[in-house]
Amino acid sequence: MNVRTLCLGILYFGEATGYEIRKTASEGGFSHFIEANYGSIYPALTKLTQDELVTMREEVFSGKPSRKVYALTDQGREALKAALNEPLRADIFKSEFLFLSLYADLLGTERLTEIMKQRRADLRNELTRLHDAMGQCDHPGSNFAIGYGIALTEAAISYMATHAASASGLQVEPARAAE
Repeated sequence: MNVRTLCLGILYFGEATGYEIRKTASEGGFSHFIEANYGSIYPALTKLTQDELVTMREEVFSGKPSRKVYALTDQGREALKAALNEPLRADIFKSEFLFLSLYADLLGTERLTEIMKQRRADLRNELTRLHDAMGQCDHPGSNFAIGYGIALTEAAISYMATHAASASGLQVEPARAAE
């Protein structure tokens, strides 16, 4: 998948400004799919507009900067369908936590315990965010994706509770069930 497809996918759910698309792609519900930032989203929107896959209208406000609102065209919907039918590539997973875990024997007990505790807290926060998102959505595909995220996050929490101490020969503070 590329940034163009990501923009088309976000616009499938309704019109949005470039800022809203960037926010959704980097911090919102689409942040788990591919890396996208200002430097890639705005050129993609410009090209999508030139290719007539999206429309852009400018909203002018008195005393405020104007904003560009993008919407999917029928051609854009067809381009999205075509992109969704391309062969599926393997997921790419990157994790600084796992990189640090690889060198657990070099970290020392205090730092390793801190890292494990922070990761458990991050996972619990992510699980809460996902459960909140599930409760606000009635789109079946979105609910499947959110449910998948919940399952992966719960599995990570369970794995950490069971195996965090085995990251190295160092003694690590065990996870508490309430955490």
